Amino acid sequence: SPLRAFESEFGIQAPAGFWDPAGFCKDGDAVKFARRRQTEIKHGRVAMLAAMGYMTPEITGKWPGYLSPSMGIKFEDVPNGLAAISKVPAAGWGQIIAWMAYCEISVNQKPGTPGAKGELGWQGIPPGPSYNPNDKESKSKKLKSELANGRLAMMAIIGMFFQDGLTGSAWGDWALYTGSPLRSLKSDPGFNTLPEWDRPKNGFEGLVGDQPPLGLWDPLGFTKDRSVETFKRRREVELKHGRVSMFATIGYIVPEYFKWPGYLSTSLDLKFADVPNGLKALSVVPLAGIAQFFAFIGFLELSYNKSYGEPGNYGKGLFGLGSLGISAGVDDPKKRDKKLRAEISNGRLAMVAIIGMFFQDGLTGSAWGDWALYTASPLR
Repeated sequence: SPLRAFESEFGIQAPAGFWDPAGFCKDGDAVKFARRRQTEIKHGRVAMLAAMGYMTPEITGKWPGYLSPSMGIKFEDVPNGLAAISKVPAAGWGQIIAWMAYCEISVNQKPGTPGAKGELGWQGIPPGPSYNPNDKESKSKKLKSELANGRLAMMAIIGMFFQDGLTGSAWGDWALYTGSPLRSLKSDPGFNTLPEWDRPKNGFEGLVGDQPPLGLWDPLGFTKDRSVETFKRRREVELKHGRVSMFATIGYIVPEYFKWPGYLSTSLDLKFADVPNGLKALSVVPLAGIAQFFAFIGFLELSYNKSYGEPGNYGKGLFGLGSLGISAGVDDPKKRDKKLRAEISNGRLAMVAIIGMFFQDGLTGSAWGDWALYTASPLR
């Protein structure tokens, strides 16, 4: 296969392996591959400098003195990000372009030369006393790190440009962009009905779950009917799914480190240690065990959990400790609000996480996605 010709090159790294979804390398042309790799390295280096250029002025401040004495422009007068484009003098842009041209022209970068591989004869960080230029393993690790960091920086700087263009800040001050298509309703951050669930004055803004950076995120418009009862039912379902997903995610992780001693089923001579982790367990756990799961869920849904009017509140206190006779209520409104918001955020993350674990487990046989086991991936 022509693709195999490039699978030993730098950049063929976990988890994506040889990632070429557009099929640029199907022709097996080594010259074209080398040119694209040279371009990727350059773009990555420029993106790393650009990403640091966005962050450094925010953290360390700006140079003292004048950027252009003749025009009276100080460094501190130049805003950060895209807004600087209109402030930097034309002569300054000329210097930047001239420097880029010098970097490109001053080193021989023809095919087959060290320059074509990104070796331009200088290092951004001088090597330390322990550096050994003949250590191939160390050099390979550093080159792979440079590629990986460059790829991340390319994504990062595009994200910074996008947020800067939308909000005026590379850090995406969401409050400044009220016209986002990701917002379905107007923001009203000062309004919170918790724990009273009367009809909100402007929709459902301010309730638990209406949190930065997306605010009240409802791209499909489920809440446009402004039905409080429907909203409460959906919120209760979301909380249940989030709680189950948090348990499920932990349930994937813990057995990798610990399993109960003894037998899961003495009649079938089945030990806990015999049950594999993840989806494979479904074929090993006895039907009676699966039935017990359903029976317990049914007991909680139909008998034990009684609604207290607020979605997800069944009168059991923090972490459900009330079921053990332990008083675990949170009376401080601010602490209660913070914990409820943390729960719904963690539940949302867990729902995404468990689906990712299922997907990787189904593809590779492991929730941790051993990519080497899935050679037929369409992402290769």
